[in-house]
Amino acid sequence: MSLYKKLLNQTAIYGIATVLPRMLSFLLVRLYTDYMPAEEYGEVSVIFSYLVFFNVILSYGMETSFFRFYNAEENKRSVVATASISLLFTTLAFVGIALSSRNSIAEWSDIKVDYILYTILILALDALVVIPFSKLRALGHSLKYAIIKISNVAINLGLNIFFIIFLPKWQEGNSFLETLYIPNFQIGYIFISNLVASLFTLLVLLPDYFKQSWQFDANLWKRMLRYGFPILIAGIAFAINEHFDKILLEWLGIPLEAIGAYSACYKIGMFMVLFRTAYTLGIEPFFFSHAKNANAQQTYADITKYFVIFGSMMSLGVIVFADLLKHILVPNEAYWSAMNIVPLIVLANFFLGIYTNLSVWYKLIDKTKIGAYISIIGASVTLVLNFLLIPIIGFVGSAIATIFAYGTMMLISYVLGQKKYPIPYDKPKIAAYLGLSTVLSFMSFYITPLRETYVFGILSLLIFAYFVYRNEKQLFARLLKRN
Repeated sequence: MSLYKKLLNQTAIYGIATVLPRMLSFLLVRLYTDYMPAEEYGEVSVIFSYLVFFNVILSYGMETSFFRFYNAEENKRSVVATASISLLFTTLAFVGIALSSRNSIAEWSDIKVDYILYTILILALDALVVIPFSKLRALGHSLKYAIIKISNVAINLGLNIFFIIFLPKWQEGNSFLETLYIPNFQIGYIFISNLVASLFTLLVLLPDYFKQSWQFDANLWKRMLRYGFPILIAGIAFAINEHFDKILLEWLGIPLEAIGAYSACYKIGMFMVLFRTAYTLGIEPFFFSHAKNANAQQTYADITKYFVIFGSMMSLGVIVFADLLKHILVPNEAYWSAMNIVPLIVLANFFLGIYTNLSVWYKLIDKTKIGAYISIIGASVTLVLNFLLIPIIGFVGSAIATIFAYGTMMLISYVLGQKKYPIPYDKPKIAAYLGLSTVLSFMSFYITPLRETYVFGILSLLIFAYFVYRNEKQLFARLLKRN
């Protein structure tokens, strides 16, 4: 029992450390959209998309390789040292090349040199803490991990608030604050805030570097690279699916103002991401711990059905009340021109959540390369549809591409999984719940008379709830009896 209790506690702590920063990011969206024009927020969104993309490249799957070999090798100090030295040298090489090329990068990307410099430094600092963070997780120091992660977000948020809201008001007559204040420098302050937060994180974890043996094992390093390469490819594919749309929008001539509106409204649809993230953190250990049970397949099938039920209800609720949520998250009307993408983004992330459930099969049979192949297919769909649709329908094309990418990954995983590791999913009910919630969502949002009043939306929630109850009477009866 103590083992399961420890697992539950660590999952809860890691969940908080992962979900809370995402929740605080909503506050940053409100801050940026309140105090920045859409054009500037669009530029920030594009740069942050590059950040995510290069974060994946600079870690090149070494985090996952670390966990694999740390648990498998007897000489764990060698694993820590080899991974740390590898990332240290590749990061220093990246910094040297990027700094010497920053003017050319700025000219190519049409991004100011100052912002390029901040981005390079943030990427380097983030890469240098990958292994120290991984070591904390490997040693089970979940509380320390969570405290550092949350502190990073709190510092970033606090500095953003200070620089954007209070510094312009307080700097007059204060000689020290006047030296910090630069007019029309909101974007710069955003990156300085991120840079300081990343530097704080590295300084906290820096003692870990001085405690290492610094013995580099070339043979181990080659094996770690081979193991991590598919992870790198899958990570790049995931980054393309999640973030490359903002970059493509700029490449294909969409104004930064429109990209800013798209990025802000995209965040409203991210409520489904919070649900999916928290769920994934808790369910993946459960999948593996029940893999040897006689009724494992049936358990996975039931869990997937329950996920679809709760996810359908949540997606329907977010879409029905999207016009209320925009007043809370993005009250600046200048950003509302992209509100029509919200249902598409919610549904896309719901598909990704279902894919997470369906992907259990290739993890259980140690065929994780298949996950990389599926991600590559999803990324290909993303790129092709973005290039085809953006010139015709602008950022709506990016939202549609996201739905098709995750939908394709979901279907491929289901078809292959039923051949390699059959799971008796309740397909009629899952399809019914997903279909009904999608139809009601789209009707309540895209049919203008129905959207103007919340009567239909509330009725839709009640209809869906009754439909679930009618189909799951036995389940509810068992739960009530157990209570």
